[in-house]
Amino acid sequence: MGSEIRFGTDGWRAVMCDAFTFANVRAVIQAVADYVISHDMRDRGVLVGYDARFLSRGFAEVAAEVLAANSIPTLVTNRDTPTPVVAFTVADRGLAGAVMFTASHNPPEYNGVKWIPHYAGPADPDITNEIEGHIARRANAGSIPRTMPFEEALAAGVVRSIDPSDRYLSRIRSLVALDIIAESGIKIVYDPLFSTGRGYVDRILAEAGCNVETINGCRDPLFGGGSPDPQEESLGDLREKVLSSGADIGLATDGDADRFGAIDSDGTYLGANQIIPLLLLHLIRAGRGQGVVVRTIATTHLIDRIAHAHGIDVIETPVGFKYICQVMRERDVIIGGEESGGLSIGGHVPEKDGILANLLLAEFRAVEGRPLKKSLRAVMDEYGASCTRRIDMRFSDNRKRDALIRRFVEKPPLEVAGRRVCDISTTDGVRFTLDGGDWFLVRASGTEPVVRLYVESKSDEGILALLGEFNALLG
Repeated sequence: MGSEIRFGTDGWRAVMCDAFTFANVRAVIQAVADYVISHDMRDRGVLVGYDARFLSRGFAEVAAEVLAANSIPTLVTNRDTPTPVVAFTVADRGLAGAVMFTASHNPPEYNGVKWIPHYAGPADPDITNEIEGHIARRANAGSIPRTMPFEEALAAGVVRSIDPSDRYLSRIRSLVALDIIAESGIKIVYDPLFSTGRGYVDRILAEAGCNVETINGCRDPLFGGGSPDPQEESLGDLREKVLSSGADIGLATDGDADRFGAIDSDGTYLGANQIIPLLLLHLIRAGRGQGVVVRTIATTHLIDRIAHAHGIDVIETPVGFKYICQVMRERDVIIGGEESGGLSIGGHVPEKDGILANLLLAEFRAVEGRPLKKSLRAVMDEYGASCTRRIDMRFSDNRKRDALIRRFVEKPPLEVAGRRVCDISTTDGVRFTLDGGDWFLVRASGTEPVVRLYVESKSDEGILALLGEFNALLG
């Protein structure tokens, strides 16, 4: 027990009834308790949240039993709750942190657990290493986590149930111009993908008098037979509903509502690489926020061109919102985002929030008064075209994955697709920037034997040329 528990980009995830068992969860939560106690934060208390997956509520109760046995005041959400809501509640209540049970956008057989520290963002590597150290120490000593039966802990008042939604929604109302959305009369369709976002995006829009319709709005631990991932291939229902109902925009969130995706009125899918630049420009034009822009190394450079045109600095980080979080804790940030669907803004918690992203996009659509695709085309006409692509290459084991990365590090190409390589970055993986600004990034997944290839060019033809050259380099 414990040896197979390793925290990846955002917590520990595994297949239920394989590595993700009640015994291993108890080991993780005991390590979290050890961390809280060692940092003299026991009296501040801990929140336990969970998503809509099978057994998530059961894992949450087990976590509460371990925390209670360690005399840590514990709050448990009264229903499955989005990660950004849990993170906000940590900051709002001044808690030591939160345990969140979620496997985010992964398939239904997975579950996961992550620790959200007192600063209300993803745990940094030092914190996760410390928690892993507590797990290993107790495993080596054969120590069994202490527990207090859940009902007994409730009766003793060590564990309490809370509904964090109202306070969170009040914060969101202060960050989004809901009156503009309502007055525009735009028709919105929202798809929570059978998961935790239901009752948040749709509720706040409906209460503001907006024209919103929800699909897939019931809890289904099997997520309708797919994965709760707001990528294009998972949003067929949303596209069909937008087209059939004549809606102006379709919005979607992932399994724990920290990621986002959108469908335009003509059925076009827009992901983070299209949405974040639009929202950045929207915030600049509205005079909302001061400071820098922060993005990961794998995210579109259209963000940079917009920011630099307005005299705003851009900070680049490795992949993972925990690195964006670090910048948000240290600097004033207008917006921080990553291509995998994470976004937050200044004045909010340093954790990705798909609910906020969706509502800001609806606000942008209402202000612009035209389809998202037309707005994006206008932005690219002004700041330069951008086409992006991501391809995942699966290997039989991590050794082959790592060998490919080493090959690009040790023998980098000097020319690609007939253009000189003018810059090589090893911030995270290896990124090659070519004359003219096109680039591609080769990066190993932190959780599985996968190499991710990210490509950006000014045209689809440029993307195809880079992909063809990459395949030739592999040969």
